[in-house]
Amino acid sequence: MIIRDATMLDLPAIIAIYNAAIPARTATADTEPISVASRIAWMREHDPGRHPLWVACHQERVDGWLSFQPFYGRPAYHATAELSVYVSPERRREGVGHALLSRAIETAPALGLKTLLGFIFGHNDASLALFESFAFERWGLLPHVAELDGIERDLVIVGWSREPASGETSSAR
Repeated sequence: MIIRDATMLDLPAIIAIYNAAIPARTATADTEPISVASRIAWMREHDPGRHPLWVACHQERVDGWLSFQPFYGRPAYHATAELSVYVSPERRREGVGHALLSRAIETAPALGLKTLLGFIFGHNDASLALFESFAFERWGLLPHVAELDGIERDLVIVGWSREPASGETSSAR
């Protein structure tokens, strides 16, 4: 498996993987498929040196992707990013998500990131387990904030933060 920066040529595969997750109602709040055209601006917003979008490939096939998104859009949050991880249905439970998340944590310091967040539906046991396997902790719960097919769903906020370096302090610790 190769993990690399995504290109515009990867966008159809990225959208196909994303759209494949919609019917299960566990990984996204979108309820209808999205188009490639609707995600061109989103794709262009990803900066490989700050907030990359990666694809995990086997041979030429895109099997999964991970995106870093700026958190909350305010300068004080410059060292925090939200992660999204999606894996094609055919490759789930084969280590694709694990490899992507591992690389995200490993690369975070070089991107200037100290804190990584995930926003995961409370009923998405597989994603919660994946993030928790990398020492992400449950930092928040937004009960009943989403409604999918008439069912209210919780959103769990998971977070990972590198330990402060010698001399740094954090009021959260």
